Amino acid sequence: MKGKCSIICPLFKADEYIKPLFKSLQKQKGVDILEMIFVLTESGNGEEKILADLVKDNKIIKYNVIKKKEFSHSITREKAAFGAKGDVIVFVTQDIEIKSDSFLRNLVSPILDGEVDACYARQKSKYNNIEKYTREFNYPKKSFVVSKDDVERLGLKTFFFSDAASAISRKKFVELGGYDGKDLPISEDMYFAYKLIMAGGKIKYCADAEVFHSHRFTIKQIYERYKLTGEFFKQNKYLDKYGTNGSGAALAKYVLKRIFEEKRFGLLLRYPFDMGARFVGMKVGKR
Repeated sequence: MKGKCSIICPLFKADEYIKPLFKSLQKQKGVDILEMIFVLTESGNGEEKILADLVKDNKIIKYNVIKKKEFSHSITREKAAFGAKGDVIVFVTQDIEIKSDSFLRNLVSPILDGEVDACYARQKSKYNNIEKYTREFNYPKKSFVVSKDDVERLGLKTFFFSDAASAISRKKFVELGGYDGKDLPISEDMYFAYKLIMAGGKIKYCADAEVFHSHRFTIKQIYERYKLTGEFFKQNKYLDKYGTNGSGAALAKYVLKRIFEEKRFGLLLRYPFDMGARFVGMKVGKR
């Protein structure tokens, strides 16, 4: 496995996250990190001072500051990736927690070894909430690879991808034009995954590259996220023809099954509202 990595992480109100994230990345073994690129959206929380202090002792860190109105989930990442120098670009979000020092090696080695063009990590929740079960459903214990050959069988799930913790061949990212300069409010990862798969590329889900990515979303926050997702599908109607293969219903059934298996009956009070917010939000966004 030969090659260098450029890690890209957007930051906003990230004062509590920067140092722990940097330390966990610094501890990674068996991988060559060329640079860590942080893009800080101004918040007044003192993050720039934290970054400036880190830069003094760690020359691999680079950062720039943008105004809130300049931030875009897609364009901000795209600009950083186009300016990166590594063979592999690694996208992470500020709130992931990395426990293993082999995380990064496990995430990037399939790309550097020429097996695939992109990889995404297994995400787990540290909270005993419904998100714990949705993470289990979307990020199973076994790794797999998808390509264009799987579209008929998996439908839309072929393009599932998460840049909360992912890696992409920089050459392939640039070759395919990244996110095409589009300002995507959500699902920029799926947008690129679709392009990559349809261009004949391969994506690997790396179950052995684990991160904790945990939230305690309110019902309103879940609704708003799924409304944005619905708007994304409305803007990218070509994805409709791939269907969902019943993944929404399958998720709801899986979560309910796991609630009963673990006897977390208190979650039954939230369950219909949580699942309903996802369904209604998506419908409203698509309308």
